[in-house]
Amino acid sequence: MEQITESPVEERMAKVEGILEEVRARLNHLESDIGRLDGKIDNLRQDMNIGMDQLRQKIDTNFRWTVGITLGILIPMWVTIILVIVFH
Repeated sequence: MEQITESPVEERMAKVEGILEEVRARLNHLESDIGRLDGKIDNLRQDMNIGMDQLRQKIDTNFRWTVGITLGILIPMWVTIILVIVFH
């Protein structure tokens, strides 16, 4: 009986095909990982935008209070000083 043996070229081609399949599997895995990371980045961006909006609102509110208190103190003080100067 004659045994059929693969030629060295066929053996090499089989190895290359096996390696190619392994590379394809790894690339598919990387693509799915990148897709998940992209989704996480989008979620993080949304969370940061919400946080920044909340921070802006707090800063605006605090600024208004600061300006209001400052003007509430300065205007009567200026009026008092002007009245003292005028009626002195």
